[in-house]
Amino acid sequence: MKLQGFIFDFDGTLVDSMPVCYIAFQKVFQKYLGRDYCNEEIAAFFGPSEEGIFKRLLPHCWQDALQDYLAEYEKAGQKTMPFPGIIDALQLLKDKQCRLAIVSGKGAGSMEISLQVSGLKGYFEPIITGAEQNANKPDHIRQVLGLWKMAPGEVAYIGDTPYDIEASKEVGTLPLGALWAATAEIDKVKKVKPFMAFDNVEAFIEWINQI
Repeated sequence: MKLQGFIFDFDGTLVDSMPVCYIAFQKVFQKYLGRDYCNEEIAAFFGPSEEGIFKRLLPHCWQDALQDYLAEYEKAGQKTMPFPGIIDALQLLKDKQCRLAIVSGKGAGSMEISLQVSGLKGYFEPIITGAEQNANKPDHIRQVLGLWKMAPGEVAYIGDTPYDIEASKEVGTLPLGALWAATAEIDKVKKVKPFMAFDNVEAFIEWINQI
């Protein structure tokens, strides 16, 4: 198997940032909606970017809510670093002359904060963030393939949710499961049958060395 490129999801795949997302949403929802939301309730809103979520839930003050969210996200995310071993994995792929990209449902504002804090920005081109209406990872993966001028079979997509695997399969890229985050949907990801699923970054690195 000769892979020329790897496209990564972001939250829960490259960086342990899902807890930060939940904290920021909880603060904003408490302020604007007046009640506490648990992680599961917040996750049910995912699909659109943060901007899209606030436009739907808080149409008359979504801009203020988004700014508050980004402020809370930046404050809570100052110590959010890549998962241990991720930098080594990315460097190994670079050494193998693989192209690297990000396709994420994350909004542009929080993505920029996370990239600056984590130091990951220089590894990826392009970096494609989420849409207001809903997640559309298949189209975004195709966009990367077009920019790279690569066939789907030359590229892998790796993420931590069933949707990541399904999006990769729809396009024809190699679907890989990242199961190393505490927030990973392990059973659900395995149920949709990725080509490979990795319980830790070390296993991912070992696989990279074999391809």
